[in-house]
Amino acid sequence: MSDPALPDRQHPDLQLVVGLGNPGEKYAATRHNVGFMALDRLAARAGTGFRHQAKLTGLLAEVGHGPSRLRLLKPQTFMNDSGRSIRAALDWFSLQPHQLLVVVDDMDLPLGRLRLRAAGSAGGHNGLRSTISHLGTQQFPRLRIGIGAPATDPAERRARTVGHVLGRFSAAEQPLLDAVLSEVEAGIALIQRLGVERAGNRLNSFQSPVAAG
Repeated sequence: MSDPALPDRQHPDLQLVVGLGNPGEKYAATRHNVGFMALDRLAARAGTGFRHQAKLTGLLAEVGHGPSRLRLLKPQTFMNDSGRSIRAALDWFSLQPHQLLVVVDDMDLPLGRLRLRAAGSAGGHNGLRSTISHLGTQQFPRLRIGIGAPATDPAERRARTVGHVLGRFSAAEQPLLDAVLSEVEAGIALIQRLGVERAGNRLNSFQSPVAAG
C-alpha cells in the first residue's frame, strides 16, 4: 500500500492544479496573478472555460479526459486566504495534498526561471502560507514562476514590493512571459506522466530562448 503522505509516487496522480492570484479586473494580468494566467492558458488550449463554484469559493474548469483529466481551480478568496478555497476543493473531490499542484509567483526568481518542489515552506508568500495553514502540512507540490524583484537593496525591495507584485508585466516582457507559460503548460503535462521529481529535472533547468526586454 502506498503512503498517501508521499508527494511524488511511482504512478503519478496529479488531480488538481491551483493557480494563485487575486480576483477581479483590477488585478488581472498583474505579476501576482501569474498563477491565474497559467491556468487560463491551460483552459483556453483545451477549449473550455471557468465556472464559479460557490462551495469552493473559486472558479473551476476541467481539462482532459479519463486518467488524464485535471481540475483547474482559481481561488476567489484573495491571495491571503487562498488556502480556504484549496482546502474546500480537496475535501469536495476527496483528494490528498500530494494530488495537488499550486502554481504561484515568486519574486526571488527572475522572470524566465521556474522552480518545482514536492514540498517546502511558504518562503514569504502569503498564498502559500495560507495554503499550509489550511492544509496543516507543507507536503504538497508547488511550481514557482519567477516574476523578478523590484530592487536588490533589501530596504528598497521592501518599499517597492507591493507596487511590483500588483503591477503588470511590461510589453517588453510579454514574449518572455509567453515562453514561460508555454513551459509551465508542458511541465504540468510532464508532472502527470512522470511525477514531480522527474518533471523537476526539466522545469528547474529551464532557460528561455527569449531574452527579457
